[in-house]
Amino acid sequence: MKYTTAIFDLDGTITDSCPGILNAIRYALKKREIDEPSEEVLRSFIGPPLQQQFQTVFGLSEEEGAAMVSIYREYYGVKGIFENRVYDGVPEMLEKLRAAGVRVLMATSKPEKYAKRISEHFGFGRYFDFIGGACMDGTRTDKHEVIEYVLSSCGISEDERNSTVMIGDRSHDILGAEKSGLHSIGVLYGYGSIEELKEAGAEVTALHPSDITAIVV
Repeated sequence: MKYTTAIFDLDGTITDSCPGILNAIRYALKKREIDEPSEEVLRSFIGPPLQQQFQTVFGLSEEEGAAMVSIYREYYGVKGIFENRVYDGVPEMLEKLRAAGVRVLMATSKPEKYAKRISEHFGFGRYFDFIGGACMDGTRTDKHEVIEYVLSSCGISEDERNSTVMIGDRSHDILGAEKSGLHSIGVLYGYGSIEELKEAGAEVTALHPSDITAIVV
């Protein structure tokens, strides 16, 4: 086996969460009477820490960014969270990894509370030994911080990091993996481009979920 532990991102890697996230952003912008940007700009919100993205894209202060996240959650926590779907082939891929004896974990910048609700609702939570995410108060949103939290929570030693791989669709997944001393796989069926993933240092890319099995096992 090439890797004993596989750590997955959530949005753009396990599920196509675009509709719910974009609708929640539109809700927050409309409520604050901020002009809606292009779809391309809206899609840039998928993956990175939400407050940081609100501040960067709209030039908001830290306080204003936090307020936007609170409004966003008014919609997302009730409706947007379920405007989502599991990518075709993902359950089969996770099943094969588990059958091969790979420990399967999750590290997402999405609040852990939401990640667990989504995994339960869509039925893929049973494949994961641990689901780790951000805190609802806006802390632990940086992907490196989330990865370290997952590694610590699961008792993964420094030596075991060499047999651990982070799998995600955006640059911050790859950069977070490198900072934590992990291997990385960039997925191309999510929201990041091959240029973004390669520039971030992805060791290998996967065009389909089934490719992940071959790379990991």
